[in-house]
Amino acid sequence: MDREQAIAAVFGLYEQHGTADYIGEPVSQLEHMSQAAQQAMAEGFDDEVVLAAFFHDIGHLCGQGGENMGGYGVVSHERLGADYLRRAGFSERLAKLVEYHVQAKRYLTFTQPHYYARLSEASLRTLGYQGGVMTAEEAQTFEQDPLCEVSLRMRHWDEQAKAMHVPVVDLELLKCKARRLLGLPA
Repeated sequence: MDREQAIAAVFGLYEQHGTADYIGEPVSQLEHMSQAAQQAMAEGFDDEVVLAAFFHDIGHLCGQGGENMGGYGVVSHERLGADYLRRAGFSERLAKLVEYHVQAKRYLTFTQPHYYARLSEASLRTLGYQGGVMTAEEAQTFEQDPLCEVSLRMRHWDEQAKAMHVPVVDLELLKCKARRLLGLPA
């Protein structure tokens, strides 16, 4: 698959499955991921981070039919999504940010007990499937990762990206960002 085909395939997932319910939240998959990307853009992050925010739950879309987390999405969606994006030609940094959004949730539930108390029902239910609260050793390792801080920002965007009636970002804008990252003319 060439890079143009990769972009068409990736964004095609949103066109095909984006209107689906976002696992027990009051927004669709597309609305959720759009809001996360909009927050990254509002904070001035680079295109890789913006697209990682948009793609963070793509594993729920590309992993359709995979093992289910009790009605709350696909098991290991973070890994499935990251691997899918790697195969599509996106950078390791972008793929790791997608993969780390679940690690960030596990980290925050360990380091900030009030964070755990604020999780939505869907986030609480999926935490068990995702390895549960991090151990002290896992948290220390995660803190050493150069992507830790931006992963924690992404997690906060993920938690906040559940507002109703927020217009969806223009997908052409995101496709242009993707083309630039893959070395194509925007």
